[in-house]
Amino acid sequence: MVNDTIGIIVLVAGIILLAAELIHPGALLLIPASVLLMAGFLWIFLPNALLDSDYGIILIIVAAVAGALLEIPYYRWVAPVHAPMSTTVGTLVGQEGVIIAPVLPDTLRGKVRIGSEVWSARADVAIAPGTHVRVVGGSGVSVSVEAIAASSDPSGGPP
Repeated sequence: MVNDTIGIIVLVAGIILLAAELIHPGALLLIPASVLLMAGFLWIFLPNALLDSDYGIILIIVAAVAGALLEIPYYRWVAPVHAPMSTTVGTLVGQEGVIIAPVLPDTLRGKVRIGSEVWSARADVAIAPGTHVRVVGGSGVSVSVEAIAASSDPSGGPP
């Protein structure tokens, strides 16, 4: 009876870890969950194999390796590669936007809307509001822009 209780506790702990991983992906709980599940099943159904032979240890190692091999594709599935969550000047290069405040040479008073964000803009020539521009560089919290042909479809849209 005591052996069954320990096995059930280990099994329940494995189920809890597995559930926690499914609820909150990325906690890296698949490997310990798989080891605890295997140990719990062995403890309950084959206690002699777990405690009195080398097979129990081998099965625990197999469970750990299987958990690791399942974990990698699982995390690729739940967390696909995506664009960075924060925007930096480097991620804006090549994107298009619309000038919403006049850009004057050698000042940072100009403003450009790129997507849903507004950035300080600078350019070598004056650019009027409503002009479609492309980001060609930048530093800090400002971007360098140049006017583009009116036929292009800007990613920023009108203000």
